[in-house]
Amino acid sequence: MGIQKQKLSPISINQKIDYKDIELLKLFLTEQGRIIPRRATGVTIQQQRKITKAIKRARILSYFGFIMSNTN
Repeated sequence: MGIQKQKLSPISINQKIDYKDIELLKLFLTEQGRIIPRRATGVTIQQQRKITKAIKRARILSYFGFIMSNTN
């Protein structure tokens, strides 16, 4: 087993996570619209819960779809 390098979080600890901040939430989604897991992004458990909740709220309010389209 190798030594794992700790990933740096793309957001700071005190940064506000809001469902209206689409540019921030897109960092945590794959091209298919799936939420990227915590082990891949390097965020804390509390941040991941807030991100997940914000993404789900944004989907319900149609800020972006449940499935991401490839249209630009």
